[in-house]
Amino acid sequence: MQPDNQLPMNDQQGNDNIQQYNYAEYTPEPERVPVENEGRDEGDQELVRWQAAEYINRTKNSSWYALLALVTVILMALAIFVIKEYTFAVLIPVMAVSLVLYMKRPAPVIAYTLSRKGLHVNDKLYPFTDFREFTLIRAAPENSIILIPRKRFQLGVSFYFPEEVGEAVVDILAARLPMKESKPDAIDRFIKFLGM
Repeated sequence: MQPDNQLPMNDQQGNDNIQQYNYAEYTPEPERVPVENEGRDEGDQELVRWQAAEYINRTKNSSWYALLALVTVILMALAIFVIKEYTFAVLIPVMAVSLVLYMKRPAPVIAYTLSRKGLHVNDKLYPFTDFREFTLIRAAPENSIILIPRKRFQLGVSFYFPEEVGEAVVDILAARLPMKESKPDAIDRFIKFLGM
């Protein structure tokens, strides 16, 4: 009988090249535990961390849905009687239903971290060097910041933050980028009016 810590030998073929393996000497590799600042180098120290919704999910009352239905019917009538596009007339209620379904889904919560190098949004780094300034939009209770990119056709990065980290967030950004304070423009006010 063989000891438990050895592999079986092939006695029938007389193969002497098989080496014995001692299982007692085997030590498994330790399990990798994620580190708090994993994926960041030593100089990328975390300064502020918070979580916020990707967008503000506003509740809609029955008059909002009635207004959407009225606009949908008017657009369908225009498509049928003025433009004479029946395919577009069918597409309008499909778009309205998909808008309602999209707006009913809950806003995903995103983890934000400001470090010495930039803004981390769910572990994706947006370096400060990619932005020329930031805009602070005060519309309590949903204050937000938009990072304005240096490149002409690149999209800005916008995010919401709670009041308790607001001062720290603005101070960290102001130490690295020029600040431009702004109020919601006409488009922002219209979107807020629509409840989007």
